[in-house]
Amino acid sequence: MRQALHHLQILTRGKGLVEITPQVSSWAGGQNIATGVLTIFCRHTSASLLIQENADPDVRTDLETFFEEIAPEGGRRYVHRTEGPDDMPAHIRAALSQTQLAIPVASGRMVLGTWQGIYLFEHRRAPHRREVVLHLLGE
Repeated sequence: MRQALHHLQILTRGKGLVEITPQVSSWAGGQNIATGVLTIFCRHTSASLLIQENADPDVRTDLETFFEEIAPEGGRRYVHRTEGPDDMPAHIRAALSQTQLAIPVASGRMVLGTWQGIYLFEHRRAPHRREVVLHLLGE
């Protein structure tokens, strides 16, 4: 059994979905592990991870709109406002999504569906540098 670890830096432009499939796939494919599991972990409380359709950009638009509606920024709605009006809504959005993904690896490649892509979901307004940790375990 072998394992490999990598820290991936993702620059965001503010709120929205950033596809990271190419970077993750490139790294995983270069690890010489044919069969195993890839764990992807987001080290932040105001960003998250999704596996979602990567063919039609309308899906990303609709997801972003939906999350704006269920966790809106708003005046006195939240007690926690230390880092600005977008901070607590970002925490709620992250709580409703995922900070960790597990993806099978077969023949040295991630086993994703035809239209599936891996996304970092930035929940804050300002651009950020986010860190995603990749851990591949297998043989």
